[in-house]
Amino acid sequence: MSTAPSVHTFFHEPTNTATHLMWCRETGAAAVIDSVRDFCHKSGRTKTTAAEEVLAYIRAQDLRLERILETHAHADHLSAAPWLKERLGGRIGIGAHIVDVQRAFGDVFNGDPEFIADGSQFDDLFRDGDTFSLGKHTVQVLHTPGHTPACVSYLVGNAVFVGDTIFMPDFGSARCDFPDGDARTLYRSVHRLFELPDDTRVFLCHDYKAPGRDHFQWETTIEDEKRHNIHIRKEVDEDSFVDMRITRDRTLDMPLLIIPSVQVNMRAGYMPPAEDNGVTYLKVPVNRL
Repeated sequence: MSTAPSVHTFFHEPTNTATHLMWCRETGAAAVIDSVRDFCHKSGRTKTTAAEEVLAYIRAQDLRLERILETHAHADHLSAAPWLKERLGGRIGIGAHIVDVQRAFGDVFNGDPEFIADGSQFDDLFRDGDTFSLGKHTVQVLHTPGHTPACVSYLVGNAVFVGDTIFMPDFGSARCDFPDGDARTLYRSVHRLFELPDDTRVFLCHDYKAPGRDHFQWETTIEDEKRHNIHIRKEVDEDSFVDMRITRDRTLDMPLLIIPSVQVNMRAGYMPPAEDNGVTYLKVPVNRL
């Protein structure tokens, strides 16, 4: 069969997030990568509008959801993984180094006694080189840290889903100033991706519509990234990239939804347990981020 999985992307403009649905045409086995639960930072209210669109498409195409995959614990949107799992099934998976993120942010948020930083909130913890089947496709996990220590990419035939490891060539690369992020590590992760065939389709988790571009984009190729990425094209040396990335990161504000997002996403998309009045609360750490 073809090495190309079918892919349909849902773009969530409020958080600039691309949620990818991929599936095996022969069997209907499907995976959702980086789902979104809508969250209003002004009111603290959640909605499932974006996730409902994904669910409706899966049902309309008569697909079978087997995997709900995260490329990392996002700091800019809440995951809808548990909501999708409850309605469609599927196993929630993320890179095994999520435990490092849980330990770091468990301290930042002074996690509740029931929160254990062992990754057990997820169904699957993937290590570099792990593989699993999706219908007749084999999915290979690549550990691509730097943005966070837990970042992974999913390679499926001629497609790779890279999360925040890299952006469109005209926008560049991901920040590395979150706990245990590292610009030098990101450089090496991206260059590992550059070893893939030039025609490999690269699916991104975000797009911020670089100046001069009038539409959002979330798909590129390894060749385009190697030749044209404004931060990390192939001829940019490691030290130059690291200097640029560190300098740039110092100018960036924290993501709008980092406080609610990380508390939820390090729990595999589940909310913290409700308190004795039946209400769930998200903490705001003062002077910690």
